[in-house]
Amino acid sequence: MSSTTVRTLSGKRIAITGAGRGIGRATAEELHRRGALVAIGDIDTDAAKDAASSIGSDVTAHHIDVTDSESFASFLADAKQAMGGLDVLINNAGVMPIGHFLDIPESTVRRAAEINLLGPTLGMRAALPDMIANGSGHIVNVASVAGKAAVPGGLYYCSHKAGIIALTEGARLEFGSQGIDFTCVMPSFTNTDLVAGTKGTKFLKNVEPEDVAKGIANAIEKKHLDVYLPKSLRQITFTQALTGRRVRDFLNRRLGAYNTFLDIDQGGRAAYNERISKS
Repeated sequence: MSSTTVRTLSGKRIAITGAGRGIGRATAEELHRRGALVAIGDIDTDAAKDAASSIGSDVTAHHIDVTDSESFASFLADAKQAMGGLDVLINNAGVMPIGHFLDIPESTVRRAAEINLLGPTLGMRAALPDMIANGSGHIVNVASVAGKAAVPGGLYYCSHKAGIIALTEGARLEFGSQGIDFTCVMPSFTNTDLVAGTKGTKFLKNVEPEDVAKGIANAIEKKHLDVYLPKSLRQITFTQALTGRRVRDFLNRRLGAYNTFLDIDQGGRAAYNERISKS
C-alpha cells in the first residue's frame, strides 16, 4: 500500500457481491487501499479467491449465489466471522443480457431478473435485521443510469436497474430513521465484460471500473444518497426528463443512443453471453 494513501475507511467492515471481477473487484481494491476490511463474494469462487489474493492477505473470498437466500445468509455470516462484524453491504453482482426483446431466451430472462433484482432484495433482507438492531449500517446498491432511461435492446437490464433505484429509495424512506444509510450508484457504460461487443454512446466517454470504485468509496465515507458516474449524468438525466418524450426520442435517435444495445458485435460478446448463461 502506498505511503500516501489516506486510510479514510480504516476499520470499516465491508462485504461486496460480484467482486471477483469488474466493478466489484476494483471497488474491493479501492476500499482496501483506504483501510477497510473487505469480504469478496462471487458465484465464481476461483475469481473471488484470485481477487482476494491479489488485493491483500487480509481480504477474504467467499462463494455466494445472490439468488438464493440461504447462500446470501451464509456469505454474510462468514464475512462477519472473518471481519468481526459488518458495517456496509455492497450489492454489486449483476448481468446484462442485451438484444432484441423477443430474441433473448426465457431462461436468460429469468436468471437475469433473479441476479439483478432479486439478488439485492435478498441481500437487504439478510443484512438489515442486524443493522437495525445495532442502529447503524450502510447498504450500497449498484444500479445503472440505464434505470433512468430505458432504451431498445436493453428492456430487461433497464427495468431491473430501475427497480433497484426504486428499491434503494424506498428503503431509505422506510429504514433511514433507524440509523441505516442507503446509496444508489448509477454509472454509465463502464469498461467491463458487461459492455463487450457494444460501441458505447456518442459524446459520453465510457467510465473505468476504478472511477466507479472511487465513487462508491467516497459515498461510503460521505454517505451520499446517489452517485452518478460520470457526474454530468445527474444533469443529463434531469434535463432529459424535462424535455418530454418527443424531443428526447428525436435527440436520442439522432445521437444513436437507441441503437446502443441493438448494434452489437455478437462475436465480441459471445464469451460474456456464454458465461452469464451458466452463472
